[in-house]
Amino acid sequence: MRDLSTAMQDYLKGIYQLQHHGTVGTNDLARHLDVSAASVTSMIRKLHELHLVKHEAYRGVELTPAGRKVALELIRHHRLIETYLAEALGYAWHEVHDEAEKLEHHISEEFEDRIASILGNPQYDPHGDPIPSKDGRVPPVSTTRLLDVPQGSTVRIRRVSDHDAAMLQALTKNGIALGSELEITKTDAAGNLRLRVDGARTCNVASTLAAHIFVDYCDEQ
Repeated sequence: MRDLSTAMQDYLKGIYQLQHHGTVGTNDLARHLDVSAASVTSMIRKLHELHLVKHEAYRGVELTPAGRKVALELIRHHRLIETYLAEALGYAWHEVHDEAEKLEHHISEEFEDRIASILGNPQYDPHGDPIPSKDGRVPPVSTTRLLDVPQGSTVRIRRVSDHDAAMLQALTKNGIALGSELEITKTDAAGNLRLRVDGARTCNVASTLAAHIFVDYCDEQ
């Protein structure tokens, strides 16, 4: 990974984050990375020549095993840093993503190993996202969106998207965090939810926010 530019690493990570739907289109990748389609085309050509991606015209791009290894290593760096910032330095969960974005390219393998050891080799970061192991294994995650949970159900938060700090702050303001138990007491026609949090206080959560919260049903635990 050290021989690749920061931009190359970011592209590989971006492809990994998008490819759960299959091959990744250049326009989707351009939007994800906030770059031009021409820039994507140029970079994909370079990564293809390095055997880090497979690309066929009009069929999108996907990672090779070598490209996936780089992406997972970078994601491991990012999520370990987030966890260290939260647990050791007291950062709030809405503050750690941007800091980790700056640092993820620059830590050594020794530093990575020490962070992991100090933290007890965690499997999940402060947002509930899985931390890949050094050998590329990815812990399982919940894929059930709060938005899709029927009224009357009780669930527990397992994962929240980390790309919107304001959203995380809104959850904190309402006393909602990883592990919070939520009872869906009302759902309106637009998908907005009325929740009872941890059996006590109540709050409203918009459908746009509920789409980025992932849960397990309490009766499945």
